[in-house]
Amino acid sequence: MEDRLQYISTGRTAPEQQLHIQKALDNGAKWIQLRWKNATLLQRYLLAEQVKKQCDAYQAICIVNDDIKIAKEVDADGVHLGLEDGAIAEARMLLGKEKIIGGTANTLRDVLQRIREGCHYIGLGPFRFTTSKEKLSPVLGIQGYADIIQYLRHEHIPHPPIYAIGGIQLTDLALIKSNGIYGVAVSGLINNKPSLIKEIIDILNYSNEQFTDSR
Repeated sequence: MEDRLQYISTGRTAPEQQLHIQKALDNGAKWIQLRWKNATLLQRYLLAEQVKKQCDAYQAICIVNDDIKIAKEVDADGVHLGLEDGAIAEARMLLGKEKIIGGTANTLRDVLQRIREGCHYIGLGPFRFTTSKEKLSPVLGIQGYADIIQYLRHEHIPHPPIYAIGGIQLTDLALIKSNGIYGVAVSGLINNKPSLIKEIIDILNYSNEQFTDSR
């Protein structure tokens, strides 16, 4: 897995979602996670169809948030599941071994669960308070990430790439990276200034030894 930057889409309407995604792709994003909570099932399906086409045109990865069936129907590259959004085993059975399956984690216990479940990657957060997600879990902060990574290393527990998520700003990247986090998943930072994508990627790729996949 090479992409250290995930863009998580936002937008109140399908056109707004597509516009944000298009700007992200135009500026070099190669990993799109489609997330549209306040929509009907049909709306999410129709948008997923269009976003898959957008991503294909840029040879970018298309991940559907929460919905395994929609991910399968539009032949997305994978699915991202929250802790209450469905079983990883169910996703693996429905989507097949070749698809990417990511999972959310908020605590060390969650991380260990996701490792046992065999996720391809883990989205760990929130790093700080963010308005892009309702029912926000307790904020981890940099110390929370450091404690979790230190535990995994101390116990010699192999793990998939872990992405920091939640209110991340450009000035946070170096510190997050230095604590052994593989990459970041962001929304607002890219929405506000898509042209930052190249700089974000450069920072995340600057010191590869900090981001070695421990599998």
